[in-house]
Amino acid sequence: MALVGIDLGTSNSLISYWNADSAELIPNALGDYLTPSAISISDDGEIIVGQPALDRLITHPDRSVASFKRWMGTDHEVKLKGKQWRAEELSAMVLKSLKDDAETFLKEKVTDVVISVPAYFSDPQRRATLNAAHLAGLAVSRLINEPTAAALAHGLEATADGQFLVLDLGGGTFDVSLLHKFDGVMEICASTGDSLLGGDDFRDVLSKFILDNHKLDFVSLHSGDKQRLLKEASALKNALTDRPECEYCIELGQTLLEGVLLRQQLEDAWKPLISRLRHPIERVIHDAGVSSTSIDQIVLVGGASRMPLVRNLVTRLFGRFPLTYPKPDHAIALGAAIQAALHARDGALDEIIMTDVCPFTLGIAATNTDYKIDEPIMSPIIERNASVPQSREQFYSTLHNQQQRINVEVYQGENIRPSQNILIGRIDVAIPPDRAGHQSIGVRFTYDVNGVLEVEVRVMSTGEVHRKMFNNQSGLSDAELERRFAELSKIKVAPREQQENIALIARAERLYAETIGENRHEVSATLIEFLSSLNDQHLRNVDELRARFTQRLNMFEARSRGL
Repeated sequence: MALVGIDLGTSNSLISYWNADSAELIPNALGDYLTPSAISISDDGEIIVGQPALDRLITHPDRSVASFKRWMGTDHEVKLKGKQWRAEELSAMVLKSLKDDAETFLKEKVTDVVISVPAYFSDPQRRATLNAAHLAGLAVSRLINEPTAAALAHGLEATADGQFLVLDLGGGTFDVSLLHKFDGVMEICASTGDSLLGGDDFRDVLSKFILDNHKLDFVSLHSGDKQRLLKEASALKNALTDRPECEYCIELGQTLLEGVLLRQQLEDAWKPLISRLRHPIERVIHDAGVSSTSIDQIVLVGGASRMPLVRNLVTRLFGRFPLTYPKPDHAIALGAAIQAALHARDGALDEIIMTDVCPFTLGIAATNTDYKIDEPIMSPIIERNASVPQSREQFYSTLHNQQQRINVEVYQGENIRPSQNILIGRIDVAIPPDRAGHQSIGVRFTYDVNGVLEVEVRVMSTGEVHRKMFNNQSGLSDAELERRFAELSKIKVAPREQQENIALIARAERLYAETIGENRHEVSATLIEFLSSLNDQHLRNVDELRARFTQRLNMFEARSRGL
């Protein structure tokens, strides 16, 4: 059985496997390890995944979508060619593509996987991830928090005992975890983060900075121009990682935006985001009850951690340089495969116990009768950063005379007001009528390593027990899940053997949309020539044809960028 790990990311997704004595990445149909988390629908209704879908965001913005990981656990839907899509379904198509890559590479069926999730993902977001895997035909043996996966990829499980702070800044999320290694145990002491902070936010600020300089407004742009601007802003953000300044030239419709960006200017504009990076770091150290000087190593992972401002922030906070992974966007997937091998007790790995924590407080809405306040407050049962698996019980009494029912509302979050937290679900129980305070219930929460919460409500006077598993709280019922699974199985996916052609055509269409004049004419002529050659029944060497077409596209791209 293949031991497979998946990093389902906001910007890019990867799949890896345990190969006898090490974790290795699996290439996609284009030979790349990174598969952009993007989906597009072709003219004939086929699903396109990855790089060609990312290119089609510019040429077919009404049929393409990316960064949908941020919608996980919500009811948000996007309409693509007449069909409403949820984040679970879009993510499922990415997972199916990765599954196909793995099965082609490994030459065996892939069913059981370990999938990484941001440590700060809420219960509905974790449920949505499990649902996406189910829709893709995958069984999840374990959800692993991304910082935990990063620690495994760095080999921290094989290092000397100590405390390690892992900072994971990806395309859409920021996670911070403090790990303590001792006597063969890797313990997560505390975890926190910001599930709405990542490299995309720095890109968006950069986009606004450029538009403000040219007195333009993002909302007024055509949808294709919006995507073109975001694509160029992302490239500029990456370029400023290595250079203190960078020129830009962006065509938006009939408007040409030209100028020079200074890294220092952008770092000033990014200050509010930098402040948001600081808060989770300080909070996790406080929650763990340690001093910054007691931390043995600070580890940076995630593609956005390449930005100098991130490394500078960490260096200023801790007075030393962080440990960086050579390819920070590969670390999570590799760590997930290592976790898959640990789960299977592979003999090549030393026995190590991995513990994790509950990232949010779990509790119920209750009224405190010690105070004359009728408004219910959050009553914690499992506090945030409690080690998991965890089981705890609290007791509650009736408020009113002759009360016959108690509605137990289960919440997740840190606000004292239940309405400001996430409602996970309800259990309604009947109780014998009696005077106020004379009937009571015991509420037990049991939370496992995959983030599955079991709630047990026991009526103390009768011994009657009501039990409910909250393992599907992303807004889809079991019946709805099965219906959508059946629908997705009928949707055509672009054949794997056509992926290279689809990607080249999408790239050429993007270059055509991005250029004008003679360059556009040459792109058009070259694309038509390529399509004509593909339809030639006497074509013998398609690889040679693709190589020539790729060479021409590289030339056009370099010319359009003034290289």
